[in-house]
Amino acid sequence: MKVSIITPTFNSVETLQDTIHSIGMQTYADLEYIIIDGGSKDGTIDIIKRNIDLVTCWVSEPDHGIYDAMNKGISMATGEIIAILNSDDYYVNEHVISQVVDNFKRHEVDSIYGNLQYVGRENTSRVIRHWVSGHYQLRKFLFGWMPPHPAFFVKRKLYLFLGQFNTQLKTSADYELMLRFLYKHKVSSHYLPELLVRMRVGGASNQSWKKRVVANLEDRRAWKMNGLQPYFFTAVLKPLRKINQFFISRSAEPYHLHGQKESKQHLV
Repeated sequence: MKVSIITPTFNSVETLQDTIHSIGMQTYADLEYIIIDGGSKDGTIDIIKRNIDLVTCWVSEPDHGIYDAMNKGISMATGEIIAILNSDDYYVNEHVISQVVDNFKRHEVDSIYGNLQYVGRENTSRVIRHWVSGHYQLRKFLFGWMPPHPAFFVKRKLYLFLGQFNTQLKTSADYELMLRFLYKHKVSSHYLPELLVRMRVGGASNQSWKKRVVANLEDRRAWKMNGLQPYFFTAVLKPLRKINQFFISRSAEPYHLHGQKESKQHLV
């Protein structure tokens, strides 16, 4: 199974090297790595060129936002499985992709998801939130559930048959896509109870309360544009579910970005 990993970037000079490093250290061999840059001016392109041996293809041109960049990457991808890893994110160890592929084969599903941690932007050893996805049940979406998008791996055929990211949404297109795939079309999925990705704080939908309100309105719109009816409290529960993520045990060993291994951990 060939895996395509897509990284959208824009002025990511401070973090992109860590993302690329985490992909380069993967033990799974059948990978292609696609970087879609939005016309960076800060040295991001220099980082791409320095790591060109790890990058299958890349483009740098103006786009219409992060979801437009993701769609460009999906259209370029040739792998059977597609992963999207943002330029603020990194895989926690060298076995992430091999674990994911093994679970695709073992469980014969069309999507796999795992766990994620939010870490400090400057100090990635400081764990801020633990996003433990849990086993999937269809009704969970009605109670504000969703898996973390960077830890969500999908068969490419789903994007071909069910569509790509809806660029009408600026912060919740990942939620809308997973709602469409998993809830509306009942795509088969399996939960891999492993920490797969670390994400630096400061994502597009959670930088401020104002942006969180905008994201919440887009969450409501995601149901409507799919002809789906949530409960009246669904959109309220979605951000409230995150509160518990701040209090889960912080026993995880820090991951060292430059080659040292992280101890294996199960966040269940």
